[in-house]
Amino acid sequence: MWREIKNKVMSGEGLSREEALQLAGLPPGYLMELLDLSRQVRERFTGREVELCSIVNARSGLCSENCRFCAQSSHHKTGVKIYPLIGPEKALEKARRMEAAGARRFALVTSGRGIGEHDFEQVLAIYRVLRAETRLQLCASLGIIDQEKARRLKEEGVTMYHHNLETSRRYFPQICTTHTFEERVATIRASRAAGLSVCAGGIIGLGERMEDRLEMVLELRELGVTSVPVNILNPIPGTPLAGQKPPPVEEILKTVALFRLIMPRATFRLCGGREPALGYRQGEALAVAVNGLMIGNYLTTRGNEIEKDLDMLGSMGLKAAG
Repeated sequence: MWREIKNKVMSGEGLSREEALQLAGLPPGYLMELLDLSRQVRERFTGREVELCSIVNARSGLCSENCRFCAQSSHHKTGVKIYPLIGPEKALEKARRMEAAGARRFALVTSGRGIGEHDFEQVLAIYRVLRAETRLQLCASLGIIDQEKARRLKEEGVTMYHHNLETSRRYFPQICTTHTFEERVATIRASRAAGLSVCAGGIIGLGERMEDRLEMVLELRELGVTSVPVNILNPIPGTPLAGQKPPPVEEILKTVALFRLIMPRATFRLCGGREPALGYRQGEALAVAVNGLMIGNYLTTRGNEIEKDLDMLGSMGLKAAG
């Protein structure tokens, strides 16, 4: 089995659903072999470089949606900061700081189900400034949008739209009931139809099964997504998942290795929740499967110091992509 699977993934063809489930069900004694195979695939198709990206929480709190993990939902009492859309000066300041630190991509992220026309026009104006004043590749994460808004973002220099599936189609109703999984899929399709690349992934540790994680990535592959953020639940006090414990480190490493074998050529980005869940073993995830890293702070939680992340890459024999 290993020989057949190795030949398949080393040729660039991803695992089928059945193969992924078969590997997921192997005893713990096979973990090192799985991680080594994933490492070989990661190095074959993405080298030993890591693409750095960053975000800014451009509009915070008061979200109408009830996602059970989210600090910004108006359904939960988390004490999160609430503020309207930031101005171009603040966005540019953060973007320049992240560019100087080595980030290649930068995204404005706004809370809420979607974005109204007034704020959307202001967002487009911010992107005009960022395009003129930085060399960053620009991304956007504005919730549920249609193809027309995606097209207008592209016209202002945005190259990638971010919209997570969060989890599998089966498990999604356990996480959110104010919108549907299919609405998220529709946003991904609309963005691609407008000519944008799509960055879409999810969160490990919501209470889902391993099968749900694999189904999510298989669906992303079917949707033509090639950039996949991997978040790990960071339980926020006041949310319904406040008492949920992150999965063990070995389970997280096994998960990202299987992701890599399903999508050998993809960019997997280690994002929110990595610090508390993986601790000093974050570098292992990068070495065996993940070739992207979000640096700086996240939406409502703090990230590592950037120098610490860069030192981590060096200690694993990796380097930031130029």
